Amino acid sequence: MTAVGSVPAPPPSRRAVADNTRALAEQRDRHALTLESLLATLRSPRLDDRAARAMAVDVAAGALVSLREQSDEQGAALEAVGGAFQRLQTDLRPLVRYSELDVQFVEPPANGRALPGDVAHAARAIVRSAVLAIVDRGETSRVRIQWDCDGLHLLIAIRDDGRGELTVHDDVLRPVAEQVAVLAGHLSVSSTRGWGSEIGIRLPLDPPAASGELPDAVDASPRERDVLRLLAAGRRNREIAQTLGVSENTVKFHVSNLLRKSGAGSRTELVALAKV
Repeated sequence: MTAVGSVPAPPPSRRAVADNTRALAEQRDRHALTLESLLATLRSPRLDDRAARAMAVDVAAGALVSLREQSDEQGAALEAVGGAFQRLQTDLRPLVRYSELDVQFVEPPANGRALPGDVAHAARAIVRSAVLAIVDRGETSRVRIQWDCDGLHLLIAIRDDGRGELTVHDDVLRPVAEQVAVLAGHLSVSSTRGWGSEIGIRLPLDPPAASGELPDAVDASPRERDVLRLLAAGRRNREIAQTLGVSENTVKFHVSNLLRKSGAGSRTELVALAKV
């Protein structure tokens, strides 16, 4: 019952809703990775029933510990690039150990620049999503994961030995594209039929100078706000399309909607409005 004189809490902003949606998507991927690992353990021909049960218990216990540590790792201000990569290996170890998928890890330089906590957390989530997408396609036996750092960006390369038919617009990469877009990063896919595909991801280590945010009063969708953040970072339509995994026509459609909803007369004015 509402107390007399009280003021109802305002509804959550669209950005808060979008952030919550992304957090739920990351949690879904963690659960999916745990289930894939459990299935790989229980199906492994290299383990007898007793060993498989023991390993499954270890996987489940490790997943519970990981969930408890998740808030701490997100809150870290900085994380050594080598340590962040080791956490990724720990996340994937159960799936790698007893499944038919051969995952090779190429570690980043030990003296690489430390990663902001949100970048380190997002990078692991992005790689987990990509590996799960590769597993779901069921056509790959080997995956190579490499991290590097050029001082300004975290560089991620994921190479598989599948059919070589993957494209940046493939639906299985949509979660990856959305996670990359949140950090104003860049996603590319290079495929050679019969030889496999390589997913390239570049994540900036410093936040963009422009906020790329519209006032909450402007009725823009989460995807339109993603487009605006990339516009504010100076990206062209083609680059935005590649990063988000959509067509250039779709980007033009979102920009047109943003101009109409914000009342801006040009892209320059729209970006200027987002900087206010």
